[in-house]
Amino acid sequence: MRQTTLDTVCRKVETGERLGLEDGLLLSDPATPLHEVGQLANRVRERLHGNRAYYNINTHLNPTNVCVYRCTFCAFRADLRDSKKYLMTAEQVLARGQEAMDAGCTELHIVGGLHHQLKYDWYVGIVRLLHDAFPPLHLKAWTAVEINWCEFLAKKSQRSVLQDMQAAGLGSLPGGGAEIFHPEVRDQICEHKADASKWLAVHRTAHELGLKSNCTMLYGHIENAYHRMDHLLRLRELQDETGGFQAFVPLAFHPANTGLSHLPPPSAMMDLRTIAVSRLMLDNVPHIKAYWIMLGLGTAQAALAYGADDMDGTVRHELIYHDAGATTPEILTVEQIRRLIREAGREPVERDTLYRPIQRDSQDFKRWTVEPVGAEV
Repeated sequence: MRQTTLDTVCRKVETGERLGLEDGLLLSDPATPLHEVGQLANRVRERLHGNRAYYNINTHLNPTNVCVYRCTFCAFRADLRDSKKYLMTAEQVLARGQEAMDAGCTELHIVGGLHHQLKYDWYVGIVRLLHDAFPPLHLKAWTAVEINWCEFLAKKSQRSVLQDMQAAGLGSLPGGGAEIFHPEVRDQICEHKADASKWLAVHRTAHELGLKSNCTMLYGHIENAYHRMDHLLRLRELQDETGGFQAFVPLAFHPANTGLSHLPPPSAMMDLRTIAVSRLMLDNVPHIKAYWIMLGLGTAQAALAYGADDMDGTVRHELIYHDAGATTPEILTVEQIRRLIREAGREPVERDTLYRPIQRDSQDFKRWTVEPVGAEV
């Protein structure tokens, strides 16, 4: 195989030629200057999005932390006898929805544990309860792992489960649960939950049903560059097939309170390189998020010059990564996130979950409208 060089990669990026595995491995090599990788990614980012950087106003809902699985990397889960276990009541769920509405949110992001004493109807019921009470809220709910768990509970196909969720008010799927696809890694960090083929199958079916979704990768633990490139190429292949992924979210591993607490967290240099390489490899995924909850505010700002075009949302009540030691704030105000974007030299643009521009009523912030179809950002 002909050895790739940075000059070769640069020519491919300039001409729009797709990068391959060897290109990705070269870009991932710490010996390849990070600033040059970042410059390449920034060219692609600005080619796609100009100077815009997106955000949304959202709230997180993690209705239970009880989970049948014991993933090595997770600090959020709890057993039934654990003192930190919880299960939200319907009243608490509705209160979270009302809080989201009162804050002017356009999205409720819903993920949690796989509670083995709850029935399938509970998962569908959470979506229906919130959609019926707060129809303007877009419900981005249940990872592919949770949908796979619902298949087991209901003895239904993933298509039937997703159709039930759609009928209840599901708007889109988050990208969690992907972790690292390669079995060399996945079998060590989350061996019992849905594998790569099941995760990809759920998203393929969701896309066939008209549901958009995000995709993710958990990096900075026991994986290496080859595993990360394998992961990105599998996502790219499915996107070629369906076109249903809206955004890729690189998730920096937080080791505190996990079974991998002996590992150091990824450095800011690794964070920026991962974002830049992701932008270059995922040429068919429109958006790359710099998830400030996991990256920290400064690194997330810098990422807007390394290929990222989205800082996610204001976020409220995020638990999963804070349980794993995240020291970032639990929430940003709209003014704060817009200031962070401007400080990075970008133009802040509020969008909804489906990446349509949001217009706010100048007299009442909680009143908003979505730009007409065709105005995607």
